[in-house]
Amino acid sequence: MADHLNLVPFVSVHHMMQLVLEIGVERFMDELTAYLEEDFRRWEKFDKTPRVASHSREGVIELMPTSDGRHYGFKYVNGHPKNTREGRQTVTAFGVFADVGNGYPLLISEMTILTALRTAATSALAAKYLAPRGADCMALIGNGAQAEFQAMAFKALLGIRKLRLYDIDRGATEKCRRNLAGLGFEMTACASGEDAVEGAQIITTATADKQYATILTDNMVGAGVHINAVGGDCPGKTELHRDILLRSDIFVEYPPQTRIEGEIQQLDKDHPVEELWRLVAGKAIGRCEARQITLFDSVGFATEDFSALRYVRDKIEQTGLYTELDLLADPDEPRDLFGMLLRFPGSSLLAQREKGLIL
Repeated sequence: MADHLNLVPFVSVHHMMQLVLEIGVERFMDELTAYLEEDFRRWEKFDKTPRVASHSREGVIELMPTSDGRHYGFKYVNGHPKNTREGRQTVTAFGVFADVGNGYPLLISEMTILTALRTAATSALAAKYLAPRGADCMALIGNGAQAEFQAMAFKALLGIRKLRLYDIDRGATEKCRRNLAGLGFEMTACASGEDAVEGAQIITTATADKQYATILTDNMVGAGVHINAVGGDCPGKTELHRDILLRSDIFVEYPPQTRIEGEIQQLDKDHPVEELWRLVAGKAIGRCEARQITLFDSVGFATEDFSALRYVRDKIEQTGLYTELDLLADPDEPRDLFGMLLRFPGSSLLAQREKGLIL
């Protein structure tokens, strides 16, 4: 990358798609998961705070910041379920990765695609520790924008080959089947959620409605399954019946955030949960017996975006898939910012001074 202090690498949507395709989706997921795993193992080094959210009737806009003391990262992200009716994305995002030592940004990146990738990679990372051994079939309830990413991540990390698909919108299921055709899956389109979970060792829920919902009822969840609950990610938005939570061993990213936004907002504030970082670091036990029901209550946390930005920055150094933005002021003398205006070609200030119009 260029050494000019004013230039910052920017990864556009176009470049992100090129990067993912050049690396390969499954390899991208696998490598990204390694970065996530590495950062979860050093969890205690990170600043941690629940995301800063601005809620409205239409949706939410959030900032997700964190730092490991050397680098700082944040993501701007929204969630507006009504957007699909207007031909817009439900979720859009961008992120910044910066040097703590001088405050200069090292990377600006689109994160709409990258968030989809890191969400799926985090799900697969949790399932690596929690899913039944030898699992090869996953129910995927909610076949919107996140569904294919979940499928590819679980294929890359756990070898999932069988998918049982269900969405209240049959068009979404057909979209998902069409997109995943020829990528190594045996897919079944199901007529109901009850049908979808039949024979599945892993159940992923990834729905978008911003409301208390019951996508999974208690009778749908048998012994020994792993539940990957992705859709519940803000106050008032859930997918699982409370009784399922009471039967499950629950794993979360950051309890102060998940108790506000996740499935466990339905439970008492002192209901026991385990943190994912402790599982990854070998400080907690995951699946320990065959009939155990495990639940990853996924809401997304800033360290995961940090890991994703860190991964992308490392990869673009090798590929050159970025644009340089003239983003930072770089005066000849650091304290002479106004002088930059005077010396700018065609500066009206300089012309006025030369004509004696400025006293």
